[in-house]
Amino acid sequence: MTITVEHVSKRFGTFQAVDEVSLQVGDGGLVALLGPSGSGKSTLLRLIAGLEQPDSGRILLTGQDATYKSVQDRHVGFVFQHYALFKHLTIRKNIAFGLEIQKRPQAYIKNRVEELLDLVQLGGLGNRYPAQLSGGQRQRVALARALAVEPQVLLLDEPFGALDAKVRKDLRDWLRRLHDEVHITTVFVTHDQEEAMEIADEIVVMNQGRIEQVGHPADVYDRPASPFVMSFIGAVNVLPSTSPLANRPGSSTAASLFLRPQDVEIHLSPEPETLPAKVIRITHLGWEIQVELSVDDQRIMALLTRSRLAELQLQPQQAVFIKPRAVHAFETGESTRATLLPR
Repeated sequence: MTITVEHVSKRFGTFQAVDEVSLQVGDGGLVALLGPSGSGKSTLLRLIAGLEQPDSGRILLTGQDATYKSVQDRHVGFVFQHYALFKHLTIRKNIAFGLEIQKRPQAYIKNRVEELLDLVQLGGLGNRYPAQLSGGQRQRVALARALAVEPQVLLLDEPFGALDAKVRKDLRDWLRRLHDEVHITTVFVTHDQEEAMEIADEIVVMNQGRIEQVGHPADVYDRPASPFVMSFIGAVNVLPSTSPLANRPGSSTAASLFLRPQDVEIHLSPEPETLPAKVIRITHLGWEIQVELSVDDQRIMALLTRSRLAELQLQPQQAVFIKPRAVHAFETGESTRATLLPR
């Protein structure tokens, strides 16, 4: 099923939650709505689901106007952050709930529930109750319940937000594999950039009720359309337009200059176009090393591999020289334009 959102707006009192949003989700796509709290992503998801009605605009499912259709008539499955499982029902009964509402034959329900238990890797746990499962297992039950009625669209509202980091990582991998198996058009909301980059085929970056950029994860990261996207997707150093790190022809008109930590080269001796710096702090982040530097009283973050750190043998307060590989400049004007200033 395809999803088309045409010029949709939604206001709650004086708060404009969604502002003239248009979006196309292809059949079988896996799309992330990414943005900070209050950006409108959850409201947009609820509008697609039919849990909210737009003030203006249209929502089409496979070309058919569904703007004012009920949730049931849209054939969508919805998964909330906090599972919303029935505590007094077994896992089997939770998964079977929607099918029983539809009055499906008991033999079909039994087979479908067992099939879904295997699909979400919970075979043998069907007679347990939600309180007897871990958070990650409960979220998989919620997904199985949503899939039970064979929805044409699966909508997930921060499905892993209540889980710890290790469980979130495992479930992200599992959701990606599950989608590749069932191929249901899926839209999920997240404020976690890494989660969106890892799972989604396409990312929709939202801010203040509007869409800032839509694209493949690599495109959004490497070719951000605005200062907001650049600063929200991945770590970044924000530089003043007068910074010597971005002293290139044409950069004087830039309102914002951004430098990725991994684009900061560190050298032990001066080379062409390097600038003197001082090591302030070294932080080990597993396979990456974060180095905080001072350049003309400005703090700059750099990311190194462990092998590169071993080569440099850096120590706090050590004098070094740095050179950026590339600086992103967002120039002033009626329409913000991003340019890449190579060093």
